[in-house]
Order: sequence, then C-alpha cells, then structure tokens
Amino acid sequence: ELECYKNKLTSLDVSSCTTLTRLKCYKNPLTALDVSQNTALTELDCNKNQLTALDLSQNTALTTLICHQNQLTALDLSQNTVLTKLFCSYNPLTTLDVSQNTVLTWLACIENKLAALDVSQNTALTWLDCDNNQLTKLDVSQNTALRTLECHRNQLTALDVSQNTALEKLYCSDNQLTALDVSKNTALTQLDCDNNQLTMLDLSKNTALINLDCYNNQLTALNVSQNTALIWLECYNNQLTALDVSKNTALGTLRC
Repeated sequence: ELECYKNKLTSLDVSSCTTLTRLKCYKNPLTALDVSQNTALTELDCNKNQLTALDLSQNTALTTLICHQNQLTALDLSQNTVLTKLFCSYNPLTTLDVSQNTVLTWLACIENKLAALDVSQNTALTWLDCDNNQLTKLDVSQNTALRTLECHRNQLTALDVSQNTALEKLYCSDNQLTALDVSKNTALTQLDCDNNQLTMLDLSKNTALINLDCYNNQLTALNVSQNTALIWLECYNNQLTALDVSKNTALGTLRC
C-alpha cells in the first residue's frame, strides 16, 4: 500500500511497485499517472488532481476507483470487470460505459456532461448518484437491488421506479417530471421530488416515509395520512387548498 495524498507532487513513478495493491495519491497537482505496471492494484484513489487521462487497461484486479474532481474527458473501464465501486464525479465526461462492470454496487458520476447512462448490465447496484448531468432518460428497471437513487438536476421527463422495490432513498428533484409512481417503493424513507411538474403524488403505500420534499410542483392535493413516521415535510409553492397533518404527530418541520 502506498499513501502519498495531500502533498504537492507533480509526478509519481510507481512503475517498480509491481505488487502494489492500494494507491492513494489524492489531493496532489498530478497531471499524469501511469499505473500500467501495477497489475495487482485493487484500489486506486487519485481524486482531486489534474489528470486529463487515466489508462486502467492493465489493472484488471481493480475493485475500487476514486477519480473524481479531475479533468478526465474519457474513462475506459472495459477491462475492469471486477470493479465494485466507482466514483468519477466532477469531471467533464460526456460518455460513461459501465456495461462490462457487472458487479458494480456503487456508482457516482455527479456533475459530468453525460447525456446518457446505461446501467442495464449493473444489476448489483445498490447506490446510484448521477445528479447534475444532462440525462433525458434513465432506465433503472434492471437495478432491482437499488437502495439509493440520486438523479436530481437532470432533464428527465419520466422516471419508472416500479421495479426498485428495495429503494429507501429517492432524490429526483429539479427535473421535468409530470408523474411519479412510488406505490411499489414501500421501503422508501426519503423522497425529494421538488422542482418538477407533478400534478399528483400518491404516498398511501409509503408508510415508512420520514422526509418528504415536494415543493415547487403543481400538486392540487396531498394526502399524508398514511405517512405517520414523517418528521420533515416541505410542500410549499403548489396549488394545495388544504393539508391535513393530524396523523403526523412526529412532524418536526413543516413548510407549506
């Protein structure tokens, strides 16, 4: 294991460290990083550098990759088939192919320039955070193990989470959603769907719900009588004429 993070390294030669399994070199001003000789590498954390390219074709044992906050315009993960955790947020990536990373459980690709994201092969995903991109659609029908989905600040006009029955947290605010069916998501504890175009929201099946943000929509009614665990509710800037919270005795914050 090699840890050389939070320094002022402008170069790093690890070519002779052929048995290296973990490399943590984050928070340096590195503009290049050659790990082609480090074929035993399982974990690489090179976030907050100035990398414009990263060749991982020889790192077939890699299970964790943290490369966020660089200047990567491309990321080829086709040889990294045992990758389980990927953090590549805050790069100018326009595409991201994770079709070969079938055992991926965590994927964070926040604030890139992605117009599309195919996660249909990533059936083991439990956490997906793709917010602040340019996605117009997102198919999570194959991701039945998902517990957290964060897709806010995109351009989604529809979102089908009917197959995601294990979902506990859903953040889909700041999109263009006109409808949202969460009737199959009975484990849901957190729902952020604010700043959309929703005209109705049925929460009758979401009895575990603790936090609800649905403000800045077009809701004409909101029934929270079944959501007795609610401690947080923000529903202002809708078209509500009435709101009954008599059953929500745990409510600590109400903004309507």
